[in-house]
Amino acid sequence: MLELDMAQRRQLAASAHHLNPVVMIGKDGLTENVISELDRNLLKHELIKIKVLEGDQEQRTAFLEQICLALNAAPVRHIGKILIIYRFNPDKKIAATTTPAKTKAKPKSEPKSRSQSAQSVKKNKLRK
Repeated sequence: MLELDMAQRRQLAASAHHLNPVVMIGKDGLTENVISELDRNLLKHELIKIKVLEGDQEQRTAFLEQICLALNAAPVRHIGKILIIYRFNPDKKIAATTTPAKTKAKPKSEPKSRSQSAQSVKKNKLRK
């Protein structure tokens, strides 16, 4: 199981705030299908939320520990029925750095500005 320090947990919890749960654990608990779905989502997203529909706090804490041990993930936060876990994906970082560079956009030409004297002439005409 991965270990995170408090600063990392705080940052990851803030990043997970806008996320929706990707997996829901129902009355059947942690099955092979749930674990495989969690693994698939961790590979894709690294940081995920899980919603536990049934059980008390002790059972949800046990689920969090079992998930993190089975998937070599780090527990980030457990608030109510929501579990947040994180697992670093080194392939995702490599894929992000090997993507082809975007073509450079043409620089926008600046609008032609009038000379200072032309602007002052126009102002003088308006004042009269």
